[in-house]
Amino acid sequence: MDRIARRGLISSVALAGVGVAARYLTTAPVERAAPFAASGGATLQPSNDDAAAPPSKGRGRFAKTPAEIPAKGWRDIIWRTYEQINDDRLLAVAAGVVFYGLLALFPAITALVSSYALVADPQTIRDHLSFLAGVLPAGTFSVVEDQIARVLAKGEVKLGAAFLFSFALALWSANGGMKAIIDALNVVYDEEEKRGFIKLNAVSLAFTLGGLLAVLAAIGLVVAAPILLSMVGLGTIGDLLLRFGRWPALAVMILAGLAVLYRFAPSRRSPQWKWISVGSVSATVIWLVGSAALSYYLANYGAYDATYGSLGAAIGLMIWMWMSTIVVLLGAELNSEIEHQTVKDSTAGPAAKPIGHRGAKMADTVGAPR
Repeated sequence: MDRIARRGLISSVALAGVGVAARYLTTAPVERAAPFAASGGATLQPSNDDAAAPPSKGRGRFAKTPAEIPAKGWRDIIWRTYEQINDDRLLAVAAGVVFYGLLALFPAITALVSSYALVADPQTIRDHLSFLAGVLPAGTFSVVEDQIARVLAKGEVKLGAAFLFSFALALWSANGGMKAIIDALNVVYDEEEKRGFIKLNAVSLAFTLGGLLAVLAAIGLVVAAPILLSMVGLGTIGDLLLRFGRWPALAVMILAGLAVLYRFAPSRRSPQWKWISVGSVSATVIWLVGSAALSYYLANYGAYDATYGSLGAAIGLMIWMWMSTIVVLLGAELNSEIEHQTVKDSTAGPAAKPIGHRGAKMADTVGAPR
């Protein structure tokens, strides 16, 4: 009897425990792990863009274009861009790109002169490339001229197996500099290189060839513009257009080149054109102003010849290349943080993808407010 009583008591206690547990489970809140977290700690839900926005009003979290981002949002973008300069070691990365760029510079000049010689007298290329002297720092154009002279000293360039082999070798060497830029852009966009050997080299070779064609087009413009203007008979107006019109034309070419570079070079799903426009324009303006300022400084205050002797021109060229690379990467940093400001899909494609499924780190996360 005592045994039966004890069993009944245990059963009663067990039932009471089950009742308490059931009552707790029906009233206690259920915690669910967020499937995706934004940089800076904001929680994101990949199935719903509206639910993904961090609790910060008036910052352009739902902006569909950069123009819709308000002042508070731009303050966030600028501060994060400044912080990323240190986090991504932008100055050191740019210096590494300059190293590979210098290794690629002389093969690129060789490929350029060889290409030019197929359609025109190679002896005139130095005169036609003289417009670069207005862009490069004072005295550094002599480095380019010396390499052109070495190539021309080899004699007449003829299309054949030997030419094709030497041109392909020069192009492949120049391609190393472009791959260094692509690698630096992956650092800026927080991406790892996911393309295979063949695809990566195809992309970098396409950019290298595009750069050579752009320079050839610029030379053609320098040669053809005076002839066309003289045929039209504009006189003084034509001279003014030649003198001042080359800078807007150069700016447009640089802007287009940077936009294509920012869109297709990083190993990620391509951003829409509108999301890379601000960085492209900013980098173009800063580069033109910076090149002019550096040229003025080196011409009036920089005594590199006295310090480095015969290497003075090469040192000036290295500084200009370093400045140019920093500006290009800075434009990419700005573009990446602009994408980082909104939860809306900034990547290219027929349909918008939910956050977390866009194939781009900066489009799949939202930057923290500053």
